[in-house]
Amino acid sequence: MTKNKYYADAIIFIGGQATGKSSFYKERFYDSHLRINLDMIKTRNREAKLIDICIETQQHFVIDNTNPTIIDREKYINKIPKSKFKIIAYYFESKIEDMKLRNNQREGKKSIPLPGLLSVYNKLELPNINEGFDEIFFVKIAENNDFIIEEWKSEVK
Repeated sequence: MTKNKYYADAIIFIGGQATGKSSFYKERFYDSHLRINLDMIKTRNREAKLIDICIETQQHFVIDNTNPTIIDREKYINKIPKSKFKIIAYYFESKIEDMKLRNNQREGKKSIPLPGLLSVYNKLELPNINEGFDEIFFVKIAENNDFIIEEWKSEVK
């Protein structure tokens, strides 16, 4: 029996708004991983402190933000000790028409103005294992709203 060299998972979600990231978290990680999301904690300072606590206590965590660029992801990856955490990316299929459709179904503050959707969509950079990820997965939403998870094959937006 081989011993896993990692103690915990550090998961980074990547994708536009209304691509299913938070729903995926609730379905797959709610019972095992702490959710770190700027919509909830409001400031980068609080986010940094929460990540520090997760690292210190080797707590599994998910960064549930859009994280569209390599630079956005780099600040997390560089902070996470590779000797203690497996760093995993989940890239969520981000087709602008699907994003607009799902966003239109949101109510109140959850609905993102179109310029906001387009801004993140236009910044999206596909993840690469060379960023420091141990694994990358591609997630898309099926017609029945189930999540389909595939190993990363450098899909396009």
